[in-house]
Amino acid sequence: MNTNSTYREVLKWASSFLEASGKEGIAAERLLMERQQWNRTDFVLHLNEEMPSDSKRQLIEDVAEHGGGRPIQHILGYEWFYDLKLKVTHDTLIPRPETEEIVDKFLQQTKQDDLLKVLDIGTGTGAIAIVAKKQRPNDDVTGTDLSPKALAVAKENAEANGVAVRFLEGDLTAPVKDEKFDVILSNPPYIGEHEKNVMDQSVLDYEPPMALFAENDGLFIYQRLAKELPRLLNPNGKIYLEIGYQQGEAVKELFQKAFPEALVQIEKDLSGLDRLISVQT
Repeated sequence: MNTNSTYREVLKWASSFLEASGKEGIAAERLLMERQQWNRTDFVLHLNEEMPSDSKRQLIEDVAEHGGGRPIQHILGYEWFYDLKLKVTHDTLIPRPETEEIVDKFLQQTKQDDLLKVLDIGTGTGAIAIVAKKQRPNDDVTGTDLSPKALAVAKENAEANGVAVRFLEGDLTAPVKDEKFDVILSNPPYIGEHEKNVMDQSVLDYEPPMALFAENDGLFIYQRLAKELPRLLNPNGKIYLEIGYQQGEAVKELFQKAFPEALVQIEKDLSGLDRLISVQT
């Protein structure tokens, strides 16, 4: 690579390197834009300029790490979720765009002037709880998690984003077993152990297994929640749960039995795949 290379030239090399490593070449653009704090317009305007040596060195280091299997979010130390910057660590699941659809449904199907008690089970980075509070600041929002290290990250993210969320340590609903809520949200572990062989190795290497895998072909947590949530949900309450794309009918059946009078629906994501279960009592 030339000493006086342009951003475009360095990116061409970086993209080729990543593709040769089995990664998407476009990741080089994201790494550069995040490090430079550029938007897409900034990126285009700088492409033909000479790239400073320190910026080039940083990108080469980042690309080498990502090519070696480290997720972009762990290289940067954060991920964006609903336009909020959230710290991520080895102790938390990386927030993903699919999970934003849980928040979308909640916001779309809830009146803005309602004052609600909201529960996020298995909060991880705090993504769902923090966005819920950010979008609806008058609601009372609680997040629970079994991992004290994940909760420490969630608290840090809430403070950084200027919201007050109550975070409690414990197994699923245990910390709030004597309370009632109007809305319950969760992205629980739902991957079966048998699916490990088709998963990206970086997920297995860098994300906590307890946030990914569940027994009974990934249904164990849903089975527990179907038993525990009826006593926590207020009349006319709502539940939104992320699911695996092959789990729709099984999870719907669990919650229809748990809430026989409720409207239980499978909601699809933008790709047309089953993505969440909604329960409206």
